[in-house]
Formats: sequence, structure tokens, C-alpha cells
Amino acid sequence: MLLFLFLVWIVFNGRITLEVCLLGIVISSAVYWFMCKFMGYSGKTDRKIVVNSIRSIRYIIELVWQVFLANVMVVKLVLSPRINIKPVLVFFKTDLKTDLARVTLANSITLTPGTITVFLEKDVYGVHCLDIGMADGIDESSFVQMLRKMEAAAAPGGEA
Repeated sequence: MLLFLFLVWIVFNGRITLEVCLLGIVISSAVYWFMCKFMGYSGKTDRKIVVNSIRSIRYIIELVWQVFLANVMVVKLVLSPRINIKPVLVFFKTDLKTDLARVTLANSITLTPGTITVFLEKDVYGVHCLDIGMADGIDESSFVQMLRKMEAAAAPGGEA
């Protein structure tokens, strides 16, 4: 966070000189000290932010990869000489604890071609799949596993 505060100082200042940098270090350090002393901020919080930022980037990469794979599957279904699809509505539960993780999972499923989240209430999802093959393992997908790790790291006392 100290580095982030310093970078914000540099960006807002608009120039880099020795005077600006030294003053920026002093002011950023004072703001960081204030945050730690009076706002309950700590080095552990910094670590959690960094770890979850890295995990978020990995999640986005996984989402793009899964969207690509699903696109290939849908194209195969569409270009097939015989239309042999078996649409299905699947209901499943997850153990995700936060609303943010639940909604992220629902949106990730909807962004993936061939699947649409049609129902979400607490920890129960209803997903319409274009073909029954798309429903296999949806309740323990890579999305769910990655979101679990992100929740655990963000929880108070959670591991980074």
C-alpha cells in the first residue's frame, strides 16, 4: 500500500524530481502510518490484496480460456451436419460464502457460451446448458475452486 500511495503521489504531481520523490516518500509514509494506527490496516492486509490480485488475474485468464473452449464446442454443435443437442436445466449447490463470489460464479457461467445462469438464490444455482455435455462437473468447475481460494484468502485470519 505504501508503494501504491507513493505512485498516486507521483501521478497526481505530474513530474518526477528529487524534491517531489522525497516529499512523496514522507507524505506516503505518514498516510500509511495513519492507516495502520487508526484504521486497522496492516502488512497482512497488503499481502492479502496482492495475493487476491494475482488470483483475480489468474481467474480472468481461466475465464477467457473457458470461453474459448466453450466457443469451440458451440461451433462444433452449430456446424454439425446433424443437430443432435440435448438441452438441460441443471440445479446445483455451492459452498461459496460471499455474495460477491456467488455472483461472480453466476456471471462467469453466463459469459461462457452455451450456458446461462437462470436462477440463483443463496447457494443454489439453476443453469441452462445447450447440451448435456456442458453440464458435466459444473458444480466443481475450475471457477468454483478458484473462487473458494480467493474467499479463503480474503477472510479475516485467512491464509494468503
